[in-house]
Amino acid sequence: MKTCLTTLCYIEKDNCYLMLHRVKKEQDINKDKWIGIGGHFEEKESPEDCLLREVKEETGLMLTSYRFRGIITFVTDCYETEYMCLYTSDDFVGELSVCTEGDLEWVPKSKLRELNLWEGDYIFLELLEKREEFFSLKLFYEQDKLIEAVLDGKTLETW
Repeated sequence: MKTCLTTLCYIEKDNCYLMLHRVKKEQDINKDKWIGIGGHFEEKESPEDCLLREVKEETGLMLTSYRFRGIITFVTDCYETEYMCLYTSDDFVGELSVCTEGDLEWVPKSKLRELNLWEGDYIFLELLEKREEFFSLKLFYEQDKLIEAVLDGKTLETW
């Protein structure tokens, strides 16, 4: 059973993030987008349980170190509100495997803006680079268009 709780992890190596280009599933809210690694909580999972399981399932890697960086709340006019636990990791073991949901690629951080990302992803990727402290980000979408972003309870004027 899927929940409205998810995890997302940006796995880092050599100043790159491991990104997933979602191109393999026909019915996919993220179709043709580039995203980090993660997915929905399963029954009785903690955020860390979900994180470790999803990373292993999607990449074949096992995280040996990770950090909970923020909580992202997605509000849309089309779907149920989603709460996403955002992580980063820079230490893992294992060999990268083929992902059934899309193509995995190590993308230099300097090239992320060239990818087809959700608009709000640019905001939290920038926060991951600039801030060490935990943050809460609320993103409001109408269809695929970001209409408002609220960081730690304060509306962002520009993004």
